[in-house]
Amino acid sequence: MRIREWQDLLEDVSQTDADPDAWRAVAGDRAGGVGEDMYLAHPRAGVYLLKTYAKNPFEVQGYGSRVARSLDDEIGSFLPGRESGGRFAVRRPPEDDEQAESVADRLQTVVETHKDAPTTPQAFFDDVMDALESPAFGPMAYDQYDRPDELDELSDRFEEANELIDAELETLLEADEIDRGFM
Repeated sequence: MRIREWQDLLEDVSQTDADPDAWRAVAGDRAGGVGEDMYLAHPRAGVYLLKTYAKNPFEVQGYGSRVARSLDDEIGSFLPGRESGGRFAVRRPPEDDEQAESVADRLQTVVETHKDAPTTPQAFFDDVMDALESPAFGPMAYDQYDRPDELDELSDRFEEANELIDAELETLLEADEIDRGFM
């Protein structure tokens, strides 16, 4: 297992050729300290564990690793289904002005189409993510004040990876002299 900066892992996720709308996630407070834990999973791309904290309102730091090469039924049972109320997305900036204009035009078309037609929030979200060319999006179980039970279950399944990444994050927190929140 290779521990890397969390942004590098999201870059890996954004460069996979996996179906963008088949990703699922679960996230919440870290079990023993400042920050948050997040598992991103895709049936073919695998399972990623990210541990982050907000150094300040403009800067997030952290580490993570790919903890499984594929998503099996047991692990998948701890991740939300499509009917989940929460959503997440990974985004990439446009490569140039031409692509930015193209994305903006597609997004405007999606908004206008959904404004005038009967639709669902899920369909609108999916169409917006397609228009933005999001490389990964889907349902997410998230609790900003606590830890979802599913997060604890996944942490138990990937206990060794969880402990190793926690240790790396604790070293970073100590170097930044963080013990309860923003510096």
